[in-house]
Amino acid sequence: MEFFDLLSPAAFALAAAGSIIGIIFGAIPGMTATMAVAVCLPLTYSLGLHEGLALLLGLYVGGISGGLVPAVLLNIPGTPSSITTTFDGYPMAQRGEAERALKICIVSSLFGGIFSAIILFFFAPVLANFAIKFSYVEKFLLIFFAMTVIASLSKNVLMGVFSGLLGVFLSLIGTYDVSSGGNGEYRLMFDFMTPYLESGFTLLPVLIGLFGVATIIEQAEKGTRDESYAKRLQLTKGEPFRFSVFKGQLSNLIRSSFIGTFIGLLPGIGGSAASVLAYTQQKNLSKAPEKMGTGVPEGLVASESSNNGLTGGALIPLLSLGIPGDSTTAVLIGAFTLQGLQVGPLFIGENLDTWYSMVAALLFSNVVMFLVMFFAIRHISKVVLIPKFILYPIIVMMCGVGAYAINYGIMFDVWTLFIFGVAGWVLTKVGIEVAPLVIGFILGSSAEVYFVKSLESYGEFTIFFTKSPIALFLWLLIALSIFFSYLIHKKNKARISKEG
Repeated sequence: MEFFDLLSPAAFALAAAGSIIGIIFGAIPGMTATMAVAVCLPLTYSLGLHEGLALLLGLYVGGISGGLVPAVLLNIPGTPSSITTTFDGYPMAQRGEAERALKICIVSSLFGGIFSAIILFFFAPVLANFAIKFSYVEKFLLIFFAMTVIASLSKNVLMGVFSGLLGVFLSLIGTYDVSSGGNGEYRLMFDFMTPYLESGFTLLPVLIGLFGVATIIEQAEKGTRDESYAKRLQLTKGEPFRFSVFKGQLSNLIRSSFIGTFIGLLPGIGGSAASVLAYTQQKNLSKAPEKMGTGVPEGLVASESSNNGLTGGALIPLLSLGIPGDSTTAVLIGAFTLQGLQVGPLFIGENLDTWYSMVAALLFSNVVMFLVMFFAIRHISKVVLIPKFILYPIIVMMCGVGAYAINYGIMFDVWTLFIFGVAGWVLTKVGIEVAPLVIGFILGSSAEVYFVKSLESYGEFTIFFTKSPIALFLWLLIALSIFFSYLIHKKNKARISKEG
């Protein structure tokens, strides 16, 4: 069967539509790729698996890429991964080279996205075949490692750990399932909650609430209109874009794309770390490092190729290990849940058609993203002017309808949506970080199952340290993660005290 034959014309159309919608979400300050995927996730309920995944992957690619528009034009990162795009993009826009800067970013994004898709295709099956050998012990330690990585790269280590543990706590609410080694009794809730939380909180309303409704509330708090956008949004004519600008940038493209893909492999780190690392590396190797940050193409190349390299990289741990690489791929788990599939070591081998269709959709989405943005960037850039008082109510309505339809019309799912939407907004006020909380919520129940099954199988706690060389290697990774988190925290503390 030919590679692209696995996708129907409808799947191609949905991937293209997802890319365009994702670009719009990414281009509007405050919106993100994660929010785009979360809001549109319920739409996949009525679609086939391949069509639904094509739509979501298009949203993912488009959302990450769209963030470059406000980063260049307004000096506002459209997505967290676009932070370093502002360093050189905005100075170029101020010089009248906005269109040139945007097109440099778009071409770099295409290269990073295609590069990461190729790495995904060849590397994920190898990792999955290796992970098939994992017992309950190794699976628990792998999830434990994922949680330490998430916490160690949070803004605040203590809050990152607490956020992850809070997510685990929320995941354990409900019936202690007998099949998981439990006693079948209710736990972590009051008696009046049992009719609603027998099976715990439904994943999708939680995700949509935290990434959709909470974002809307946060943005509404800041104000729904910024008239200064119109004054700053000017694609004035300057030096025209030419592909010759990439002469001598091949090593930068490959290195930055690889960095983005590698960072995507590490659960929970995110695109902002990838772009900052790639940008810093390019500055260290640049022939004129003092010019970076003043409006030079090499900074844009490093930033955008790395954050788009994240897309394929973050899918590798999701599909081969069942661990989301970032908050957006955490939301993608919901798509598999809707279709009754479980990602993990056996997923690729047992669902080859789905695997090939995902890679094809990812490649196609990157091509669509490039064509749409490159040839219509003057029109796309105007989406930053859409009045938010019109946009936000539409998004909230979509969230509510989607949550209600997920489980055939259960009203408590709508309440879950708004409870977690408000809670997500409030929790960020006190320093709780949403990404570690979500990852903890998704991985918490699996961690419990693997922990209990390990003890049932081997009968002693020491098995977590003596089971196999793989287990010892995972403990080494856990120790290194904690050690580096301490060093990062100490370095940040010293920097803050120096600046203060």
